[in-house]
Amino acid sequence: MLQWRQGGSIMTRRQPADPAPGPLERYAARFDDLFATLAQRHAFRRYLEGLLLPTERNKTLTALANTEPVLGAQRKEAQGLQWFLSESNWIPEEINRRRVEIMLEDPRTAPTAGSALVVDETGDRKDGKATAHVGKQYLGGIGKIDNGVVSVSSAYADERLYYPIEVEPYTPAHHFEGGKADPEFRTKPQIALELVERAVEMGLPFRAVVGDILYGEHRKFKEGLEEKGIPYVLSLKPSHAWWHPMEEVGWVEGVAQAAYWGGPDDPGEWVKLERCFRDGHTEAWWALEAECRAFSVEKPRRLVVASTDPATLPSRTSWYLATNLPAPGSSRADHCDLEAANLTEVVRLYALRNWIEQSYKQVKNALGWAHYQVRKDISIRRHWQMVCCAFTFCWWEGSDLLEAETSPGVTLQAKEPDPASETRTPEGGKKERPSIQAFGPLVATRAAKGEGMAGTIRDAHALLEGVLGSAPTRGAKSAA
Repeated sequence: MLQWRQGGSIMTRRQPADPAPGPLERYAARFDDLFATLAQRHAFRRYLEGLLLPTERNKTLTALANTEPVLGAQRKEAQGLQWFLSESNWIPEEINRRRVEIMLEDPRTAPTAGSALVVDETGDRKDGKATAHVGKQYLGGIGKIDNGVVSVSSAYADERLYYPIEVEPYTPAHHFEGGKADPEFRTKPQIALELVERAVEMGLPFRAVVGDILYGEHRKFKEGLEEKGIPYVLSLKPSHAWWHPMEEVGWVEGVAQAAYWGGPDDPGEWVKLERCFRDGHTEAWWALEAECRAFSVEKPRRLVVASTDPATLPSRTSWYLATNLPAPGSSRADHCDLEAANLTEVVRLYALRNWIEQSYKQVKNALGWAHYQVRKDISIRRHWQMVCCAFTFCWWEGSDLLEAETSPGVTLQAKEPDPASETRTPEGGKKERPSIQAFGPLVATRAAKGEGMAGTIRDAHALLEGVLGSAPTRGAKSAA
């Protein structure tokens, strides 16, 4: 059927693609205007369906097309998905922007002022040398150096939910003619800084950028955030050191060891916190506002130490955190544009990073992050965007699982008010700082399924609940 377009040219009416099951069709339809052809819109739906199906098979192209391995690769269904990734002309960045915009529309899934923007990297094994970005490097997915592909991502996280914002591949130096000196080469922290800047340009609210030791130990990454006035909470190595006279302690673990600790009944400057996990169990943690030559509440950077045992500082449950968030009650807080954060808030923010580590396992195993069978850069980027869309759909479709309110996963354990939660008035007196309650809802019970809900959507609910079940924190009762 023909229709006239303004300007006098004749175009055929856009034909609808074969619909996806249930609410997945409503979600997929939001992207239709970003695809130029019916074949692209059709492949977009089939690819999402395949990613969300059960995980008995890897999410290869033949599995996504529901054909047999090897021989099934020649069938038109698999060839269509191959063309969709490698030869079509849709732009993955446009799909990503639309995906984030969809989440921003709903207050239940939109980022809040109390959330964290987590930067992280992950790698997975890939054989050969012909795949874009492949190289022998450390792969977080397997925990050792091997041949594979690494990606750097930025993600939104709070006590309720997590989803990716952007992802970029890391290209090892040997892919460039000039190696690490080549102007096109970017380190992982450089890529992460660019992702943070883009999140700021998008207007996404967040309390702080959160990252692990790779970013905390990178001087230019911290300086880049500080130059732009972006708050951060980053992890440091226990051996992180600075210049100091011989008679002074000059590394972060040494500062923590030197702090007085007389036991739970005589903690000295250590403050007791409680972390509450999603399965209901709680853990007692202790936090210290460390003062030393390199860090102080009156310096541009603070050092916060958190541990389950200040006496022994176990390596698996001890954090050494650098932050540029000012301490409440400090003179720097009176002259800094960043909102002050007490010990509880700093530890809470870094605890959100565990959300990412847990959900990575679910997303990779269930949605086939590394199961692509393509080699070109654009094809890999498109596959990653499809995985992000599938994972985000689980939150979008399951947003009715979210309750109205939740409490932070880290709370102060003290009968008296926390001195660090007070700030000074311009006249020199003190006023109580209101607690931060900008946290969204927490997942409640399983959503009801309609009789017409297809297996794909049921599996999306199962995937979502699996991710939520492994989350590190849940709402906690007030400990005051």
